[in-house]
Parts: sequence; structure tokens; C-alpha cells
Amino acid sequence: MAYVITGSCIKDSLCVDVCPTDCIHPKADEPRFEAVTQLYVQPDGCIDCGACVPVCTSDAIHPIDDLTEEQKHYAAKNADFFTN
Repeated sequence: MAYVITGSCIKDSLCVDVCPTDCIHPKADEPRFEAVTQLYVQPDGCIDCGACVPVCTSDAIHPIDDLTEEQKHYAAKNADFFTN
């Protein structure tokens, strides 16, 4: 996984619209959208293009290697979303 979405995500879905590999979910029309507090990057789908970063208005998307100690648990949280 090249990028991780963290807890400051406001679910505005701008990142979903620009992702070339469709690896950010849930989308607004998907069943789990209302139930989650943030969006998630699918680890196997992210190609490290960075298209999502400049459109994120809440500064919630970061390269996995740049996560702070307090943010590192979001890498597992993003991956876990796709295993449930």
C-alpha cells in the first residue's frame, strides 16, 4: 500500500473521483458508506500515483512511510476494511 487514509478524512469523495485504479472505498453509493467514519485505500489496488493527495481537502492521505507514530495504525485499518 503506497497511500493511507487517516482519521481526518471527511468523506467528501474527491479522492474517489481521481483514483485511476478505483481503490478508494466505500463510495457514496455503496452500502457501508454511511456506517464508516472515513474512506479507505485498498492495499493491493494503490499504484502510488499520488493523484488523491492534492484533492484531499482534509489532509487525510499520506504515504505509508510518512505516517507519524500516532497515524501508523491507520495502515492496518485501511487494509482491514477490505477483509471484512
